[in-house]
Amino acid sequence: MEAKKTMQTDDIFRIASQSKAITSLAVMMLWENGKFLLDEPVSKYIPAFKNPKVLISYNPKDGSYVTQPATREITIRDLLRHTSGIAYPAVFSDPTMWSIYEKAGVPSGIGTTNSTLKEKMELLATLPLQHNPGERFTYGLNIDLLGYLIEIWSGETLDKYLKENILTPLEMNDTYFHLPENKKHRLVGLYEVTPENKLVKVKHPIYEGVNADFPKMEGSYLSGGAGLSSTTSDMAKFYSLYLNKGVYKGKRLISRKTVELMLTNQLGDDVIISPLPPQPENFQFTLGGFSIVTEKNDYLSPQSIGTFGWGGAFNTHGWADPKEGIIALLFTQEYLSPWYSIGEEFQTAVYQSITD
Repeated sequence: MEAKKTMQTDDIFRIASQSKAITSLAVMMLWENGKFLLDEPVSKYIPAFKNPKVLISYNPKDGSYVTQPATREITIRDLLRHTSGIAYPAVFSDPTMWSIYEKAGVPSGIGTTNSTLKEKMELLATLPLQHNPGERFTYGLNIDLLGYLIEIWSGETLDKYLKENILTPLEMNDTYFHLPENKKHRLVGLYEVTPENKLVKVKHPIYEGVNADFPKMEGSYLSGGAGLSSTTSDMAKFYSLYLNKGVYKGKRLISRKTVELMLTNQLGDDVIISPLPPQPENFQFTLGGFSIVTEKNDYLSPQSIGTFGWGGAFNTHGWADPKEGIIALLFTQEYLSPWYSIGEEFQTAVYQSITD
């Protein structure tokens, strides 16, 4: 911003939770390959998740808590649709769960560089759930856990599996967990709002003490839920795979029927939507890491039924409308932005421009 440089489609942004859709696609590719079934328990592949416990009470004075056995185990489907009872530390989380995770040393994945998925996900397995699996949509570390499962199912590290099966085939050549030296100069600066309502560059640690330039750092932790950086050009290619029903430039990456499944609402009327982060009424969510417009909620916006998308913590937004053939991306880089509604305002601008 200080240089007044015009932004380019190959500028690199911290996409945070937009990472979830990329990791979810990798999960469903492995599902197609017969590596697991959606309603199998996580404990089949990570035994530490056997016999989960649900939080009953918490003592903030000493961090102790009381639990009771969960009504059932967490399934793979629960992780994809965020109904496992696993919450988040540092962001979008119940204060009690945040405190429990923080004390145990479980990270949010936003800028996390130290440790490994194996170490932190095995640690996560020892902590209580916020609620019984299947009862609520609670935005949490589910996709980081799926990242670890991808490593188990594929026998490869998460970054290698994503590169071989998604990023390279889709020509997403600027999407990384940790930026190579020759691309670090293209990382967009991270800004925040001052009390005087001015935008200034962040010059202090963010969230859990993370350096604001974190994609430039080397690291061993690969957060499938929040750790990727990318460009609008790359993410447009990613969304195009869904509009083209699993095909990119004539090559099929995933089947049409799997795409259809991934873009089907997975939250029944009996699932309570947790208020963190707040969601619109009749919120619908898929296996693909996207919210979805259905007949139940299409009255809320001009988006067509079937429109899907998601955003990221640094105020990045993306969605695709299959009926209109639209892929819409609006990326900014703001820490704790008070202007997250810009995504909805952008949506209005896009649809009012249709003149036929």
